[in-house]
Amino acid sequence: MKKSILVIALALVSSISLQAQKMKDPMVGGAAMYPTKDIIDNAVNSKDHTTLVAAVKAAGLVETLKGKGPFTVFAPTNEAFSKLPSGTVDNLLKPENKATLVKILTYHVVAGRFSAKKILALIEKGQGKAELKTVSGGILTASTSDGKVILTDENGGTATVTIADVFQSNGVIHVIDSVVTPK
Repeated sequence: MKKSILVIALALVSSISLQAQKMKDPMVGGAAMYPTKDIIDNAVNSKDHTTLVAAVKAAGLVETLKGKGPFTVFAPTNEAFSKLPSGTVDNLLKPENKATLVKILTYHVVAGRFSAKKILALIEKGQGKAELKTVSGGILTASTSDGKVILTDENGGTATVTIADVFQSNGVIHVIDSVVTPK
């Protein structure tokens, strides 16, 4: 009897520990995202971000996003990239289009660590809108709708944050459902 109670107690502790670890290390694209790893080391494990990772490599931004930062990355999923007109991604990945690719990718990055709480505070302070200056020099406008953070790009396109606050050693990732584009 005592042995079975001990086994049950150990199983319960193990289950609670696993649940706490899952909450601490959120899942993105079927992979745990570890706050001790950098943006690139986590992103390469997400099956939902293979297009983004390929684009970052083609743009030569791997070392930058492995750097100290901190960075806030609005990370479009593969599905987000698939919303672009047919052939757009393949065209952007060509060496002759590297400058355009870099501009688009760095438009998804803001210098600093902007948690969802911090973004929401900026939106409240801005009476419903917050302008976020991107690394590319452009502006993303953050607002809320139905309790979700919405980003509006300089062309009027929008993206919704679907997973917020994926903390990394050198910043934070917010997963988005569309690619945002600069002017």
